[in-house]
Amino acid sequence: MISYLEFEKPVAALEARIAELRAASEGDDVDISAEIKRLEAKSAELLASTYASLTPWQKTQVARHPMRPHFKDYVEEIFDDFVPLGGDRYFGEDEAIIGGLATLDGRKVMLIGHEKGHDTQSRIRHNFGMGKPEGYRKAVRLMEMAGRFGLPVVTLVDTSGAFPGIEAEERGQAEAIARSTEACLALPTPMVAAIVGEGGSGGAVALASAERVLMLEHAVYSVISPEGCASILWRTGEKAPLAAEAMKMTAHDLLELGVIDRIVEEPAGGAHRDRRETALALGAAIAQELDALNKKSSAALRKMREDRFLKIG
Repeated sequence: MISYLEFEKPVAALEARIAELRAASEGDDVDISAEIKRLEAKSAELLASTYASLTPWQKTQVARHPMRPHFKDYVEEIFDDFVPLGGDRYFGEDEAIIGGLATLDGRKVMLIGHEKGHDTQSRIRHNFGMGKPEGYRKAVRLMEMAGRFGLPVVTLVDTSGAFPGIEAEERGQAEAIARSTEACLALPTPMVAAIVGEGGSGGAVALASAERVLMLEHAVYSVISPEGCASILWRTGEKAPLAAEAMKMTAHDLLELGVIDRIVEEPAGGAHRDRRETALALGAAIAQELDALNKKSSAALRKMREDRFLKIG
């Protein structure tokens, strides 16, 4: 069952009608297949036109869709032989950030990313994708390991931001995020980051400071959430749609600004409507970027990262 967003209600009504007609046609002598096909074509056209003109706030809602694929879905669809490596060797394991060795189309990579979870139990276990200091320190450990063994690093970013709880602050959240960002910039091997859902604040940058940054078509990437921005500027979260518009947080805006390097298209209606198609498109894009970076020296890779971030702004 698809969970519909507020702006998808006209599509939901059409698809509900199609489902009713299909149910009614079972065992009925009356042939209504032509009507069903007509409504399916109308629904597909409406869905395409709706998603072709999404506002930044609507894209934010799509990026947060409860059925949108997360880290584990991409591992299942496009990576092979994933071996998770846990713990930061200081405090403990953080399940909001997962990492380990994996294979992408025959290439050995170090894969790291945020996992939000799909139901109440898994979302609590993964802390809704909000990493704690031990998660970012684990990421540093894995990136350093990748550097020692000459493995490229692939990161899948999907977080509303790093965990802001008092225990995270007590364990050095800001320092851990800074160290993770530093580790990205210092990597001697290729690094490709992909914003697959929400890219929120330093919690996202800590895993996205790569020489090539990809972004799914309906993902968002910003220094703060629209609600947070609205609460600061207007003292009310109701202005979130206006904040989203002003923040230039969509893939097309960020490509134009030079914050990201490539947009990966999603299926009609968003990634949540076809996880496999989305994953295959993302996997192909990451593989192409790794091939392009494969022959560059460590010095050239670091210079690429330096140049791309100094150009921003």
